[in-house]
Amino acid sequence: MMRDLLGTPLFGIGLTLLCYALAQLLYRRTASIFLNPVAVSITAIIGVLMFLHIPYEDYAVGGRYIHFLLGPSVVALGFPLYTRRKEILARKAPILIGVLAGALTSILSASGLAWLLGGSRDVVLSLAPKSVTTPIAISIVEKIGGIAPLTAALVVITGCLGAICGPEFCRLIGVRDAAAMGLAVGTAAHGIGTARMLEVDRLGGAIAGLAIGLNGLITAFILPLLFLLFR
Repeated sequence: MMRDLLGTPLFGIGLTLLCYALAQLLYRRTASIFLNPVAVSITAIIGVLMFLHIPYEDYAVGGRYIHFLLGPSVVALGFPLYTRRKEILARKAPILIGVLAGALTSILSASGLAWLLGGSRDVVLSLAPKSVTTPIAISIVEKIGGIAPLTAALVVITGCLGAICGPEFCRLIGVRDAAAMGLAVGTAAHGIGTARMLEVDRLGGAIAGLAIGLNGLITAFILPLLFLLFR
């Protein structure tokens, strides 16, 4: 009976929703940036699967339905963007320049460091799109050649680190403007970082949502060109 349940979508969906609901409750009770709900949920799900010796494939039967919602959730970020459109349009030039600089820095720093440390070609390519949202990152890696599961994991880790440390790091280096902070976090940490910025400031969150799309578009365009150039 239990084995039959593990093979149904209900198990993956139920486990994901339960872990996330408990992680949200923990986050609200503690207000600790280190207990980011996404990071805590991922850790909890991995722990449950390992402790009960449940294959990932059984979880993924239902987990992929949650994954499908990633696309609509990114599209939903257009609402705060629309509500603050006048303020964003007034900053259009700095936003475009900032996202372009962030996209190039993310690609070259991650891949360059992996290359200098002796990483294999597949690892270097898998690291390149770590700062764009998962569907775009996986599509890019499949085109240039890389390890899609590794890229997906790196994207999630990058987003979690950005959500946990992003706003605090910006303040540490003297960046206090909410728009600049949102641009940095959205470009570097995609959807997970944007969710955190929406808690910090609505304008910063809206600009972070815009940065997700722009960074994905710029990275999808320039990364194959860089791949051809340095191949």
